[in-house]
Amino acid sequence: MSSILTNASAMVALQTLNSINKDLAMTQSEISTGRSIASAKDGSAIWAISQVMQSDVDGFGAISDSLALGESTVAVGRNASESVTSLLNQAKEKIVAAQEDNVDRSKLQTELASLRDQINGIVGAAQFNGQNLLSNASQTAGDGTVDVLASLDRAANGSVSAASITVNKQDLGQVDSVAGTGAFAAGATISAAGAIGAGATEAYTITPANIAIGTAFQFDAALFGGTGDMLYVAREGDTASDIASALVARTNMDRAGNGAAMGDYTIAAVNGTIEVTNNTAAAGATLAAADLEFKATGVGAAANTIGGGLELLGDLDVSSANGAAAALEAIEFLTQKSINAAANFGTSEKRLEIQSEFVNKLSDSLRVGIGALVDANMEEASARLQALQVQQQLGIQSLSIANQAPQSILSLFR
Repeated sequence: MSSILTNASAMVALQTLNSINKDLAMTQSEISTGRSIASAKDGSAIWAISQVMQSDVDGFGAISDSLALGESTVAVGRNASESVTSLLNQAKEKIVAAQEDNVDRSKLQTELASLRDQINGIVGAAQFNGQNLLSNASQTAGDGTVDVLASLDRAANGSVSAASITVNKQDLGQVDSVAGTGAFAAGATISAAGAIGAGATEAYTITPANIAIGTAFQFDAALFGGTGDMLYVAREGDTASDIASALVARTNMDRAGNGAAMGDYTIAAVNGTIEVTNNTAAAGATLAAADLEFKATGVGAAANTIGGGLELLGDLDVSSANGAAAALEAIEFLTQKSINAAANFGTSEKRLEIQSEFVNKLSDSLRVGIGALVDANMEEASARLQALQVQQQLGIQSLSIANQAPQSILSLFR
């Protein structure tokens, strides 16, 4: 039945044309934006996943900046430590030369003092954006390390946590250790109290529970020809081995500077213990637990002062034969301290570099994944656009034909 009020063919043709126009608009949007899913209405699930991934990419951008800052900071510390090591090697040359009697020790001491001042200047200037990794004398827990933001870890439940790479500070300062007020107590156990037998070795084992930031330790060097108690104040991160090494270095330097017969006793740091060997033919010094003491840090005026890692450098004086001998005992410890600092910074810097490369690659992988989810296939979109344009033209013609159909009814009334 034909009707001039209702044109069903035109209605069908119009619906078809509207559908074609809708598809054409979507295709044109894909081509103009480059995305098949540009908003939540285009596919809410995929869009939500892509936005979470994009937020991670943005976060990794900030992490990449953090790693670059961390690398630069550690690189400054490493370069400064290497420079200090080089200067300490030069200082060793002066000290070795001072062992000879027929030299001008006063001139060597002047050169040594100049090198010491240069080292102090390098350590003071070795900062990046206000952060100096060569200073670690704070008694506040956490000040001895620097955390560099390194990653964002997303769990299966969607929760996110930050991960950091911790860089330990290395102190190459020359500040002297100072013990605050208060009494010392026995800070170690010894293998056997009493006189050391001929050729025997006894060991002081530092009690791990005593190792806290700012704790002062002292070892009685007078037992072995020194002048008295040698002091070391623990810094954050110190182990029993660090404390033993520092006390041994101070003790041997003091003994040599006091003109002691160094061959009578061998004093060495071994795995957190101070081992004393009597090299004489008769029983020697009498040892007691109180010969190695500790005093916990106090507050205010009573607090112990943490010295610099190169504290002994300020005490080197080669102007006398005994002073030259003492300096020779100390320089190896100081050089090793600087070498260890440079090595530790080098390890941290390499780790930051590897992490930075990984973060960049991970960000690229996430971007590729986001593209696979939401990017338009431009070849397919181009082909579809041409097909839809043809369909649109045919739809318009079809609608035109359908609109002309009622005019055929006029011929029935002629």
